[in-house]
Amino acid sequence: MQMNRLFEIVYVLMSKERVTARELSERFEVSQRTIYRDIDALSVAGIPVYTEKGKSGGISLLPEYTLNKSVLTEDEQNEVIQALQAIEAVKPGETSKALTKLSALFNRKIMHWIDVDFSDWSYQGRNLFNILKRAIFTQKIISFDYYSTKGEKTHRSIEPMQLIFKHKSWYVKGFCLTRQDMRLFKLTRMENLTLTENTFTKRDIPLNMPEAPQEYDDSKEIKFKLKIAPEMAYRVYDEFEPGSIEKLPDGYLTATASYVEDEWVYGMILSYGEYAEVLEPEHVRDNIKKRLEKTMEIYK
Repeated sequence: MQMNRLFEIVYVLMSKERVTARELSERFEVSQRTIYRDIDALSVAGIPVYTEKGKSGGISLLPEYTLNKSVLTEDEQNEVIQALQAIEAVKPGETSKALTKLSALFNRKIMHWIDVDFSDWSYQGRNLFNILKRAIFTQKIISFDYYSTKGEKTHRSIEPMQLIFKHKSWYVKGFCLTRQDMRLFKLTRMENLTLTENTFTKRDIPLNMPEAPQEYDDSKEIKFKLKIAPEMAYRVYDEFEPGSIEKLPDGYLTATASYVEDEWVYGMILSYGEYAEVLEPEHVRDNIKKRLEKTMEIYK
């Protein structure tokens, strides 16, 4: 990351007559102290960068400076290009200009070796992630309807700051204008998401903020063991850790995992239908039987 930032600083300086440390710190989301350390590193590397104090001061390059590609070996050139592509995959537009210039300088054909898509396969999922990504990068407030774990519906407006993947679910972290506090919102409970034109100033995320909703308590996890038919093997290897899966001689699979015993875990087990059997714990096995009996009553 530092190597990428150093090259981008050089290209920023080559395209502008003068830039301030504050402008660079905001662009790269680092402190001004880090920017000055980067400037020192560039100077040590022989790049003629200098700083001027005062109202009209800033950071500049000597006008006649051009970047010499021989500073880096061929492997280092490839590493820089690949690093830029990885950042571009996550933050489109963030490094595209530097990537194009460096590829031309190093005489490298751009190979798109990575593509990051946080959404699911549905159009709705892609649209949701695109809106949230745009809102975070442009610092625009979003509004949406939100359902609590009890099914209560409220309308929220938040300053989105970060997407989080936790316990097999996606959340957006942001400052809730309704509650006037930092909150996490589960994406599957959001509805009617709207990107507003109202912008916000980026806030610091509190260090003591929980990384998962308080409704989930790791201390309440219990160990589950399931026996699953080979027809569902594709799900087993997607949803369970490889080391927790054992293939039986008859083709069936056993999978073990620790979950909080809640509606989500019962829903997950029942979603396998006739293809899964709970082996442990015994009380969960009994609860599954009772739920299936109630379901049968509905269809009688």
